[in-house]
Amino acid sequence: MLYGSGVLALVELGLLVYCVLNVITTPEAEVRNLPKLLWLVLVVLIPIVGSIAWLVAGRPQKAAVARPPRVERARAASPDDDEAFLRSLRERAERQRRAEQERRAGEQE
Repeated sequence: MLYGSGVLALVELGLLVYCVLNVITTPEAEVRNLPKLLWLVLVVLIPIVGSIAWLVAGRPQKAAVARPPRVERARAASPDDDEAFLRSLRERAERQRRAEQERRAGEQE
């Protein structure tokens, strides 16, 4: 039974250290329900209850991140199915052919 008490003591100590550091590093404006100093005293003097109270009622809530609505686009399954992509490839190949023909014509003159 001694082993179980040691583990519980380590858990309590870890919770205490975490909550004390969390209270100290939280900006005053973001602390909820009580002043920051009162939360610190509560966590230190009543470790288990104060720590749980801090985690539930004092710690800042994470703000919901406002994300723009996601617009789903229709995508082709493969590049061969995308007409716009194929058209751009044909146009690019044609430009390259013309440029090569012009270069060769310039060399022959």
